[in-house]
Amino acid sequence: MITVILKLVPFFAAIILYFSVFIPHTEPTYLAALIKCLPIITLMIFVVWYSKFSNVRVQAYGRRIFFGLLFSCIGDYCLIWPDYFPLGMLSFAIGHINYITAFGFSTRNLPVAVVTYTITALGCLYLMPGLTGILIPGVPIYSIILNTMMWRAVSRMNNGKPITSTKILTAIGAVCFVVSDLIIGLDRFKFKIPYDQELIMSTYYVAQFGIALSILDEGANDRND
Repeated sequence: MITVILKLVPFFAAIILYFSVFIPHTEPTYLAALIKCLPIITLMIFVVWYSKFSNVRVQAYGRRIFFGLLFSCIGDYCLIWPDYFPLGMLSFAIGHINYITAFGFSTRNLPVAVVTYTITALGCLYLMPGLTGILIPGVPIYSIILNTMMWRAVSRMNNGKPITSTKILTAIGAVCFVVSDLIIGLDRFKFKIPYDQELIMSTYYVAQFGIALSILDEGANDRND
């Protein structure tokens, strides 16, 4: 566990760097994009490091989480420039699909699905008047994919194996992803939210951290099987 914590030090250092420098999105530059993406890059390195010493099953899981982080990183880069918002949303959608395939559907947990999809539908209806062009179909489609990711992450806690702290953190991370994207949607399409960037990025980094830690559960499952 100490080795795992040490491997996560670059992530926390990158977080400190981001909030110390804190280049507002009103000043889009390549440096801002790099600093914004750096915490996710460190998580990608962590996932590669952990999975490469594991068996084939864990490596396959790690690849899905890695590509989820990679496409999220591309989405981060795109969102620095407002004109690339649809492309960023597409990149994040591909990232979430990778997370969904990693989490799997072995446990249904239908009550959670009903509640979350209902909330997603209501949220989309609320945002719809402010959407234009490709975003009219794009936002609902993305929201469904995002909601599915959260549903599958939360359902991992009922997969027949012990509930661990990392499973809880992964579920919290998935919920934080929804919160982060909800803030983006409200701020962009409905009304200005004070400290929007701080709220968006803090919940987003918690989200990706929790999702990346899910690989620890796969490694633990491998040892217990």
